[in-house]
Parts: sequence; structure tokens; C-alpha cells
Amino acid sequence: MTEAAFIAVDWGTTNRRAYMMSGEGTVLKTERDDRGLTAVEPGRFGEEAAAIRQRFGDLPILCAGMVGSVRGWADAGYRPCPVTIDDLARQLCWVEPGRTAIVSGASHVDGQRGDVMRGEEVQLLGAVAAGLAPADSLLCQPGTHCKWAYMAGGRLERFRTTVTGELFALLRRHSLLADYLGGDVRPGAAFDAGLAAADEGALLGNLFGERASALLDLRDKADIAAHASGLLIGTDVREQRLTPGQNVQVLADPGLGDLYCAAIRYFGANAERIDSHAAFAAGIARIWSLAR
Repeated sequence: MTEAAFIAVDWGTTNRRAYMMSGEGTVLKTERDDRGLTAVEPGRFGEEAAAIRQRFGDLPILCAGMVGSVRGWADAGYRPCPVTIDDLARQLCWVEPGRTAIVSGASHVDGQRGDVMRGEEVQLLGAVAAGLAPADSLLCQPGTHCKWAYMAGGRLERFRTTVTGELFALLRRHSLLADYLGGDVRPGAAFDAGLAAADEGALLGNLFGERASALLDLRDKADIAAHASGLLIGTDVREQRLTPGQNVQVLADPGLGDLYCAAIRYFGANAERIDSHAAFAAGIARIWSLAR
């Protein structure tokens, strides 16, 4: 039987996934819950780690993600681009000496525009380390905040974040469009029509037109969510100025990953979806082996 060596925790803002890992990087057990950053009271992260150990065993814990933010257990800082997986292993933040550490995030500065990530850097570098993505590649990580990351020689060279997912969620909950955004969102005719609208480059006016089109019976109310999603995701992809035939690896689960792949292909590039969980496991295992 393979022996467990440590526990890896991908600790996000709203969700958290824990992995029981062998020393060779094999995932022996995994568990997902809603005990993300916003669900944990300040000063209670140590208790959360103890509870994870009760379920997974009395093992060292290596965390990544928003748990290392200024609102988390401790500020683990940011490593400026370019970033290697060795850099992350050398810059661990130990919150319980010898017991629990947090991987630092990554930052990138382009003129007066700053950008940061936490947790995604482990997936990105892990994808390359595991051979899931080429050492020189463009990786897309859809989500609340979508990351477009450029890898060079196996390093995270630079990246750009967009608020596509957060904007859709805000519109769905807190806008005049909310009553029209409850429908299913999947690839199809309505989503493709949204991509075509995105190609016009008139996001703000087209967003207002979503509700007006339903009111005037120009579009079925059930299609508004998919059309608006296509408009937002299409705008996100269009802004990246992909070249015809360019390869993009999409780190995402089915569903959102399929939507981004459809949008990337619509704008003339090639899209391949890869397993984000496998990428995280590979990255965190590599950091663990280098840090020991």
C-alpha cells in the first residue's frame, strides 16, 4: 500500500480541495468542501488545519491559494514573474514550523498595470512539469477571475487577469438582467450568437441589449443567459488577440472549460482542455519534493 507523505490544500475564496499525497506525487484521497477563505473566521485557520488532519491523518500540510492572502492565515507574499517551480519551493511561508506551509502567489507588472494570482501558479507550473502543457505555451484558466498565462522555457513568464466570471455572477445577482439570466449556459446556438456579438467589440451596449431583446421578443428569455455568457467570454477571448492556429491549453473542468474552448475556436485558435486537478497535484508534489 502506498504511504501518505503530506496533505495538499488548494484553498480558494469560496471552496477548498484537500489531497492526500504520496511522496511520489500520487493522489491517494481527495475531498472538496465550501470551507474557503470567506467561510473561516480570522484566527481559526489553525483549527481548520487540525480538522483536515483528523480526516486525512497527522501529516504535514502544504497549502496554496487565498489562504496565503492578507485576509487569510498569513500573507505569503508574491513572487515576481518570471517564476519557476523552484522559486515557489524556496519561498514557502511556514505558519506552523515544520507542520504547515503556504505557497506564495505570483505577480506581474506591465507599466502601471499590476496583476496577481494565488493558487493558479501551482496549476500552471504543474501543468508544464507533468507534461500536460508545453514548456512554451499559452494557458487559460477560466473562473471567477480568468487567467491568461504565458509560459516560456517552463517558467511563468507573464499573465493577465480578467474579471469575466465575476462580472457574469454580479449581473446574475444584482442587475436588471438578473431575471433573465437563470437559464442554462452551454455551447450551442445562443452561446455562439453571443460570441458573434462579442466580435462587434461593443460590450456595454450589447449587455444592455440582452434585456431589451427579451422585452421586445427578439430573443427567447431562456436563451439570454447563454447569449450573455457568450458575449462576456467572447469579449474576454477577443481581447487576447489570438493568432490563427495558435494553441491554447485550457485548465478547467468540463462546463466552463468547454465554453472557453468553443470561444477560442470561434476566434480562430486551437483549444485543448487539460485537467486542472491533475495539474495542481503535479505542481504541489514538485514543490513538496524540492522543499524537503
